[in-house]
Amino acid sequence: MVKIEFAPINIPLNRRMQTAAVLYWVFTFLFLAQCCMGVYVLAVLSGYWHFAALYGLWLYLDWDTPQTGGRRCAWVRKWTIWRHFRDYFPIHLIKTSDLDPKNHYLLGFHPHGVLVAGAFGNFCTEYTGFQELFPGLTPYLHVLPFWFRFPFFREYAMSAGLVSCSKESVSHVLSQGAGVVSVIVIGGAEESLEARPGSLTLQTLHRKGFIKLALKHGAHLVPVFSFGENEIFNQLENPEGSVVRNIQNTLRKIMGFALPLFHARGVFQYSFGVMPFRKPIYTIVGKPIVVEQNASPTTEEVDKLHQRYLDELNGLFEEHKAQYGIPEQGHLVFK
Repeated sequence: MVKIEFAPINIPLNRRMQTAAVLYWVFTFLFLAQCCMGVYVLAVLSGYWHFAALYGLWLYLDWDTPQTGGRRCAWVRKWTIWRHFRDYFPIHLIKTSDLDPKNHYLLGFHPHGVLVAGAFGNFCTEYTGFQELFPGLTPYLHVLPFWFRFPFFREYAMSAGLVSCSKESVSHVLSQGAGVVSVIVIGGAEESLEARPGSLTLQTLHRKGFIKLALKHGAHLVPVFSFGENEIFNQLENPEGSVVRNIQNTLRKIMGFALPLFHARGVFQYSFGVMPFRKPIYTIVGKPIVVEQNASPTTEEVDKLHQRYLDELNGLFEEHKAQYGIPEQGHLVFK
């Protein structure tokens, strides 16, 4: 029989606010898109069909916006709820080198984790100090195009600075020139299936599209490692070849996104639920790798830069791992 550990009654108000903020964030990831679709369908089937028709026209005219830089809203990025979200874990953004705003950059974010909490907190809100640490730079977090197919939800997602991860979208952002930062979670949906405490496995060896884009646009590459990203959720055991993993991989290939079976704690108890654990996240931004523009890179040039990127990422991890609780024998595993 599972023993349930309930949260104490006398919890400070600020911690309750933090829990509420993260509960809202988890809800947006898991259910808000579906709720928005449901609202739209109800509008179509009810007496508000004219409103649905107008929005449908807007959707048609605005369909490519997630591919062309999105439509960020400073007000949304500064919502107070995101400060409470940051403080729940808490999330820290740490700079190791200046990034000259006269250049443009492609940041590779690792690891994916379950719900990329570190990437969202650092690049989609204004509460971890990105603008203070890297003045003159504007970050764009690239996510699956799937999220921008939901009415209403797409507007909300873009307001936070989210844009599509398609090649066209990344190219558009990087083509804006100096001061823009494309942030790509390199491991993608496949890597989320490896996300669990202690995991150091990264899906990187066969992911070279971002290298080609960096070369094409002359965007400097910056490795980013987020310590603690994999510690905030447990996941059902799903080793390669298991029934669970085979089903997950099949669904990923069909739908374009993964379904990690994660769990952690609840709102009023600490034993089970989909709320993340209160574990600190330290996102370390590495030194830039200078990339010379090359409109038609050869396979050898792509492979060479890709290997250098992996070496720099590994070096960043090894340099900081002891400070953030990784044992000496812990090393990154590239797959």
